[in-house]
Order: sequence, then structure tokens, then C-alpha cells
Amino acid sequence: MDTNLRRRIRAGDHDAFADLFDAYARSVYNHAYRLTGEWAAAEDVVSLTFLDAWRLREKLDEEGGSVRPWLLGIATNVARNTRRATRRHAAAVARLPRDETVRDFADEVADRLDDAAQLAVVRTALAKLRRAEREVLALCVWSGLDYRAAAEALGVPVGTVRSRLSRARTKLAKHMEPPHGGGQMRGDRITAVGPLKEGNR
Repeated sequence: MDTNLRRRIRAGDHDAFADLFDAYARSVYNHAYRLTGEWAAAEDVVSLTFLDAWRLREKLDEEGGSVRPWLLGIATNVARNTRRATRRHAAAVARLPRDETVRDFADEVADRLDDAAQLAVVRTALAKLRRAEREVLALCVWSGLDYRAAAEALGVPVGTVRSRLSRARTKLAKHMEPPHGGGQMRGDRITAVGPLKEGNR
């Protein structure tokens, strides 16, 4: 089935791309969110990923298994480019004259403080990883790709995936230690970066 889908994609079959989107859009979205940490950015990455998949369809091998690693590899590259564009935009905005009016966000965020604090712990820990380590973690731990599929997605050797993932796990364990020695936070946070896997399709 996957070989037939690959051939249809390469041929520019619109129905095949509809099937591709239906099958993998959620997986791409989840991966994109884990890389960007923002819902809106993740949605942009999904759109751009499938546009790039269409543009790059002739580069997809005719033979092979699931096309999921191929799509997640494209999504990883799109997320990198999106982050660069976001940084450039933020730098440009920072150069603009500042508006002295300060909006009161208190009512808007009051009910979300706990969730925001928990997410901040995870995001702070992830931010301390190198980009390559975050990408491997997102592919192998959250998206559930095996080493070979992650290596295909990233265009690197399998050994590189193994070593990056090992470093990422070690760093996360260190950075997610609770500040005051309590056990609850570490357990919760490791859960947050551990078992959220999607099945390989």
C-alpha cells in the first residue's frame, strides 16, 4: 500500500495527496508543535509541509515503507525555517518605537497559570537542548519513529540519531530535576516528554 501511495504521490495524483493529508496531518501537527511550542506556528508548519511535499514529490523514492519519516523530515526543515523567520521578525519589531499603552492581561490568563507554569518547566528544559537534540527527541520519543526512520527523516546516519537522543535524554533528566528536591515535579515532567507517542504508519 505504501509503495503504491509513493508512486501516486510522485505522479502528482491529487487524491493521493488528499489521502496523505488525512493519514498524516495530525502526526505532522504534533511534531511541529513539539518543535515550535506554539499552536499557531504548528498550524503554519503543517500547511507549509504539505506544500513542500507537493513541490518535492518527485524526490520521494518509489520503493519503501511508510511515507511518515519523509513528511516529518520536511516538517523539521520547515520548522527550522519558520523559527529563523520568527527571530528576524521579532528583531524587526524590537526596533520599532514602543507603544506606552500596556494591556492588562490579568483576566485573560488567570485560569491558565498552573498549566502555563508546568508548560514553562518543560519548555525551559527543552530550550537548553541543542536544536539537533530537540529534533531527534521529537521524532523518536514523541512521534515514535525508530532510529532508522528518524535518520531517514533528518538525512543523518543512524549512529548520529542514537548519540543525539542519548544526549537529549541525559540533559532533560538533569534540567527537569525539581528545584527543591520534591519528587512530584520530576515525575510529571518526565511523563510530559516521555510516552506521548504516535504509532508508526
